[in-house]
Amino acid sequence: MKPRFTDEQIISMIKEQEAGEKTADVCRRYGISQGTFYKYKSKYGGMEPSDAKKLRALEAENARLKKLLAEQMLDNAMLRDVKRKKVVTPGAKRRAVAHLMEVHQVSQRRACSALNVDRSMVRYQSRCADDADLRDAIKRVSRERRRFGYRRIHVMVEREGHRVNHKKLRRIYREEKLQVRRRGGRKRALGTRRPMVLPDGPNQRWSLDFVSDAFTDGRRFRILAVVDDFTRENLALIADTSLSGLRVTRELGRIIAERGTPGTIVSDNGTEFTSMAILRWVQETGIDWHYIAPGKPTQNAFIESFNGKLRDECLNETLFSSLAEARDTLETWQEDYNTHRPHSALGNLTPMEFAEKMTMDKLAA
Repeated sequence: MKPRFTDEQIISMIKEQEAGEKTADVCRRYGISQGTFYKYKSKYGGMEPSDAKKLRALEAENARLKKLLAEQMLDNAMLRDVKRKKVVTPGAKRRAVAHLMEVHQVSQRRACSALNVDRSMVRYQSRCADDADLRDAIKRVSRERRRFGYRRIHVMVEREGHRVNHKKLRRIYREEKLQVRRRGGRKRALGTRRPMVLPDGPNQRWSLDFVSDAFTDGRRFRILAVVDDFTRENLALIADTSLSGLRVTRELGRIIAERGTPGTIVSDNGTEFTSMAILRWVQETGIDWHYIAPGKPTQNAFIESFNGKLRDECLNETLFSSLAEARDTLETWQEDYNTHRPHSALGNLTPMEFAEKMTMDKLAA
């Protein structure tokens, strides 16, 4: 509200009273009460008009400083309110601004200024599509293949016709909270090691190993896994409560009848692989059987990698109540592994697709 008299006018009426004019006459002329006059006099008595200007400037400065102090205290309060929250991403900054506007009753401009956030970013409205079909496809594949990460899910959804950048798929994958929890620790080799010589064609080298698991009643059973190191095909998954060296030779003979004779077979030094039945079979067939160094599973890395996938994606995901159920499940998983599951080492082709591609390239050459 604008005051009735300026500071100069008030000082002037006080000077008139001090010059000898009666107080009542001064009050009557200016239309004020004597109480108001003496109130003015207590504040402006003894001042000159120049002093009034200084007082007015001082009051304006005091008001400005009070306003700055109040604003600074409010800014500090807002910053304390959000300091325990991680305000990094654009979405987090928008939520923080909305929170300050609601709790501290400040404008959007003020909240953005306190957080040092650009208002254009806060007001931005996304024009991207909701990608509902893509999200449904990603969630469906992740439910079907619970141990697949976003890279293999990317391959699977592309096979269904969804053309999407891997960075966008990863963003949706994280938004839907589909990250796969890594199971257990992983031992890593220390120091340097000699690289393994890779085969350059199918049936040049096979790898063998055993994997153990248990039924729901606690009984144990074993699985013989055979892998072609070049095509990564799983040639056999033989499950039984007992697998002797003689049984291993019979299964290998069956595979050889279907695929042909391998150049080399690699295994560890387990009792089944070093039995008289195996040694006699190797002598009869003339196949080169290579044993890795004791305690060095990395020398048989192809089958170890396969065993990890078998346990992570099949054995750890399934409860077996009988041997027949285990064999059916392993047969289904083997078919899926060879014909549908993308393999990163093969350029995201399946082992069967890779084998067919190698055959076609050989014929074309």
